[in-house]
Amino acid sequence: MESRNFKKLLREKDVIAIPGTFNALVAKLIEAKGFDAVLCTGAGISTSLLGLPDIGLITLTEMTQLVGHICSAVKLPVISDADTGFGNAINAMRTVREFEKVGAAGIHIEDQVAPKRCGHVAGKEVIPAEEMAGKIKAAVSARTNPDFVIIARTDAKTVEGLKAAIRRGQIYRDAGADILFPEALETRQEFEEFAKSFPDVPLLANMTEFGKTPYFSLQEYRQMGYKVVVFPVSTMRVAMKAVDGFLTDLKIKGTQKDYVDKMQTRKELYDLVNYSQFTAWENLFLSAGGVDPLSKR
Repeated sequence: MESRNFKKLLREKDVIAIPGTFNALVAKLIEAKGFDAVLCTGAGISTSLLGLPDIGLITLTEMTQLVGHICSAVKLPVISDADTGFGNAINAMRTVREFEKVGAAGIHIEDQVAPKRCGHVAGKEVIPAEEMAGKIKAAVSARTNPDFVIIARTDAKTVEGLKAAIRRGQIYRDAGADILFPEALETRQEFEEFAKSFPDVPLLANMTEFGKTPYFSLQEYRQMGYKVVVFPVSTMRVAMKAVDGFLTDLKIKGTQKDYVDKMQTRKELYDLVNYSQFTAWENLFLSAGGVDPLSKR
């Protein structure tokens, strides 16, 4: 499907902003607001689906099942976190095939030791660059869709330093990665230095909150040489803060009425999920017909 072709987006756009989602409904809202792609965040999905931290506990099956629902809900390219590839290079081959099956446009794989850590916390370790290169080569060889993107993430900067991260990026590019993703850079100078080493390959920046990276705008990243900017957990953080405030208020007051004007309305929700289309199908195909979902009868 042309609308799911992320490589086409890379050719057509100067810079691409990709919000992260943790479920299909938020993905539909990302699409409705006019963004070009959706990111399935490993941290957001692990915490929201399992209530567990982002330390490699989610399985390939759990991740691809939810990613499949998200791909079915939107027409945009869906890029997914694939942690460390869910194992060695042979596991990475199966990982690619399973994400392709559910309709993902690509995945990013990181060079951390399993069990991995969130990219912006202490305690990370990285595997040898050659081992990661093997994972990338295996992933590239396994894809059946040439437009499926393989994004190589390196966490080496905070472990081995920027020069090592750049060297790893060169190895991963030569192994066949379509996009490079240097995680947890800490200054504009570091972003610019990394980018200068890779004029021939698209770069991805992670604009997460409360981490090691300062807040840069989309256009600032473009000026620094980055083609893709992801906002992986922003939607979940905003949602959880809002729910936290609501529950606090409900516990105190025993009513939700003071929060009604802060809620998505029934109509807004039904418009987002295209409820009227299902009513039309009921009228067309079911003998009893459908009922207007907004009717009070």
